[in-house]
Amino acid sequence: MALSKRLAQVGRECVACGTCVKVCPRTAIRVASGVTARVNGALCVGCGRCAKVCPADVIDMVERGAGA
Repeated sequence: MALSKRLAQVGRECVACGTCVKVCPRTAIRVASGVTARVNGALCVGCGRCAKVCPADVIDMVERGAGA
């Protein structure tokens, strides 16, 4: 999968459930210290799977370089 122009960005309201981690095809997301999910921008391909399955609806797809 090639990198797209968009990137996942996790909001502060993340509950660290790990659902996004399970669906990421590139393991670009990890739960940090059991507190919140973090996205590795170098690995994120912008597929949006994480945003679609997030039960808290706190993952947005943003343009790369737009504050992500």
